[in-house]
Amino acid sequence: MSKRTLAILAAIGATTIYGLNHTIAKGVMPHYVQPFAFIIFRVGGAALLFWMISIFGPKERIEKQDYPRMLVCAILGMGINMLVFFKGLSLSTPINSSVLVTTTPIIVLVLSAILIKEKISGRKVLGITIGLLGALGLILFGTEIRQDAPNIPLGNFLILTNSVFYGSYLIIVRPLLYKYHPFTFMKWLFTLGILLCLPFGYHEFLEIDFAALPPEAIWSIVFVVVGTTFCTYLFNIFALTQLKASTLSAFVYVQPLIGILYATATGKDSLTTLKILAACLVLLGVYLASRKPPSPQRGDY
Repeated sequence: MSKRTLAILAAIGATTIYGLNHTIAKGVMPHYVQPFAFIIFRVGGAALLFWMISIFGPKERIEKQDYPRMLVCAILGMGINMLVFFKGLSLSTPINSSVLVTTTPIIVLVLSAILIKEKISGRKVLGITIGLLGALGLILFGTEIRQDAPNIPLGNFLILTNSVFYGSYLIIVRPLLYKYHPFTFMKWLFTLGILLCLPFGYHEFLEIDFAALPPEAIWSIVFVVVGTTFCTYLFNIFALTQLKASTLSAFVYVQPLIGILYATATGKDSLTTLKILAACLVLLGVYLASRKPPSPQRGDY
C-alpha cells in the first residue's frame, strides 16, 4: 500500500472520528459528566499522551519570544474553543453540531481578510453569505423541544462561536507550526490548556460520581480523549505529509454526512427539513468559499 493511500485513509479516519464525536460526546453530557469537566478529561488526557510520545521527537525548547503567541494559541485553541463547543453541544443536538462546525473554513476566510488583509473574491463572498445564512437558520429557527437539548438556539450559537475562536487559532498558530516539531508544540499547548480550563471545570469535575459511570460513558470519554483529541491530530499531520492542504480540507464535506448518519442510525437525533436545508446551504457556502479558481490554461489571456 502506497504512502498516499495511507494518507487518504488517515484523512478519512480523522474525519470519521470527528463525525462520530458529536453523538458520542453528547451521550455523556450532561447526565454523567458536565461539559466543562469533560474538557478537563480531554486536555489532561491529551497532554499526558503527547508528553509520552514526545520522547520519540526532537529535544526542543520554546523560545522566549514565542511565549505570548503560544499563550494566545492555548487560549483560543485549547481554552475558549473547547469550552464553548462542549457547552454548546450539551445544549444542542449532534446533527446541528456536525453541520455548524463545517463553517470553520468560512470563518477562517473572513478572519484572514480582517487580520492579514487577504483578498476575497466575489465568489468567496457569495459562499460566505450562503454558508452563514445556513448557520443563522439553525441558530434562529432551531427550536425543537428535547429533554437532552435544553436550549438549542443558544447551543447552536456557542458552536458557531467555537468556529470563530478555532478559526482565529488556525491563523495565529501557523508560524509556530513551521518552527517547532508537532510533538513539542502540542505537549506544551495542552499543558497550558489544563491551566486555562481547570478553573472552569474544577467544580464540575469534583461532582462526577466515578463509581456510577457505566461502561458506555467510560468508553465515550476514552474515545474523545484518545480518538477525537489525540489520534485525529496525528492522522492529519501524517496526511499532510502526502496530500496537499487543499485536498485534506475537502474532507470537511464528509464530516456532517457521517455525523448525520451516525446520529440518526443510533436514534440520538432526527432529520428535519430545516436541518437538511441548513446543511445544504452551509456545505454549498463552504464549497464556494474554499474552491480555488481554475489555473489558466496555455493560450488564455
